[in-house]
Amino acid sequence: MTSIPSTMKALVAKGFSLDSLELADRPVPQPRRGEILIRVRAVSLNYRDLAVLTGTYIPNLPLPFVPASDACGTVVAIGEEVNRFAVGDRVTPIYTQGWHDGLPTPQQRSSRTLGAPLDGVLQTYIVVPAEDAVRAPDLLSDQEASTLPIAGLTAWSALAEGNVKPGDTVLVQGSGGVALFALQFAKAAGATVIATSSSDAKLEKMKVLGADIGINYRTTPEWEHAVKDVTGGRGADLIVETGGATLSQSLTATAFGGFVAVVGFVAGYNATIQLRQLIGPVVRVQGIAVGSRARFDAMNRAIAANNIRPVIDSTRDISDAVAAFKHMEGGSHFGKVVVTL
Repeated sequence: MTSIPSTMKALVAKGFSLDSLELADRPVPQPRRGEILIRVRAVSLNYRDLAVLTGTYIPNLPLPFVPASDACGTVVAIGEEVNRFAVGDRVTPIYTQGWHDGLPTPQQRSSRTLGAPLDGVLQTYIVVPAEDAVRAPDLLSDQEASTLPIAGLTAWSALAEGNVKPGDTVLVQGSGGVALFALQFAKAAGATVIATSSSDAKLEKMKVLGADIGINYRTTPEWEHAVKDVTGGRGADLIVETGGATLSQSLTATAFGGFVAVVGFVAGYNATIQLRQLIGPVVRVQGIAVGSRARFDAMNRAIAANNIRPVIDSTRDISDAVAAFKHMEGGSHFGKVVVTL
């Protein structure tokens, strides 16, 4: 058995900027009753991590803190009364600790999320309750499995809440992790997928993944009308809204009785809509706050059954983590940016 050191490396934010990130030595935590100690192998970055590092996403967040929420690693020690995992198991912690099924409590959503306000996963070892992790799918590498807790599960929840079914038309925005997962899950469900991007090259890559139609929103800024055109005037049954500020366009592009899953805000926090966009076409709009442990397990079963592989844009070592964040901030990535430890 590999010995566990007394100290470890952690990426620590000492201020609210990428320039405040630095590697530091920290003591390795010890698992208490009901907890597992995980040797973190891979961490995937989310847009939320950048928002947290600006200091505006979670006001009054105490400093210093360890960023990032999504990881995969190996259980190296267990506390008393742990039966869910054994040493050697590969696991991914759930983003909202304590959310096992149904809806989360307000307290869980406000104070029990990894990567702020709970310390994040960009450190060599982490301790979490055994009840707050799931087994990583055997077919996925550590890097691939690290992309599941937010990006994968958010996409899965969006399609589950929208009750996607064979023959539906699903629209995904951009080529980030959530959009690419939603594309693959929608195709596995038998849906037609429309993808939007500012890059023709990225749209071609999305077609390789299964997208049926690509719309460049830079050359077609009124892409909502293009969606109606390519669907014979009907619109999309389900739209995975990652832009936030683009909500009004998504509502116009939605079919009668359709569903808009609001999952992100990469284009801005504020959106102006007309109420008749909701009332007349009977559109349902719902915010998606990732998902429960039970839904995570269901997603992992679907990934295994359909041989779905997460899209990795690039991988960097923790010593180069700031460059990984800046790469994601630049927006040129296709898929997930991963940091290895």
